[in-house]
Amino acid sequence: MSDKTKSEKPLEVADIENIWFEYDRQNDILYINFGYDVEDADESLLTENNIVVRIKNGKIVSLTVFDFSRRVGLEI
Repeated sequence: MSDKTKSEKPLEVADIENIWFEYDRQNDILYINFGYDVEDADESLLTENNIVVRIKNGKIVSLTVFDFSRRVGLEI
């Protein structure tokens, strides 16, 4: 294995044909899911931008975006 960690290698989106979104208005969180098997992720990474990337079998299965309305300029 190289000096790069597992999280630094390029990742693919798991299922680009079945993207679905869910917005939690009370907590201002946007969930973006790629496919239907998002609960069984192997790994979760928190980015510097406070976004959680969930990975299964080396592919991105979901993104969790915190403070979504602030990020898009729609303070609630």
